[in-house]
Amino acid sequence: MQATLHDELKGLLVESLKLETPADEIGDEQPLFGEEGLGLDSLDVLELAVALEYRFGFQLQLDAEEGRRVFTNIKSLAEFVNEKRTK
Repeated sequence: MQATLHDELKGLLVESLKLETPADEIGDEQPLFGEEGLGLDSLDVLELAVALEYRFGFQLQLDAEEGRRVFTNIKSLAEFVNEKRTK
C-alpha cells in the first residue's frame, strides 16, 4: 500500500507541476527543493498543495516549519497524507 501511495504522489507531482522528470525516476527520499533534488520553488509548493487538497479531500493548514517538514520528499508527503487519512 505504501509503495502505491508513493507512486500516486509522484504521479501527482509530475502531472500537477508538468515536470519533465518521469515519475518512476523520482526517489522516495529525493529532496523536492534544491539542485540535488527536483528544484521546486515556493510557487510549485502552492500548486502541489492545491493538487493534494483536491486529490485527497483535506485542507492543508501548515505553518512554515511544518510545511518544510511535509514537503521535504515523497516519503514525508506520504507520511503526512497517511496522518490526514487516519483523522
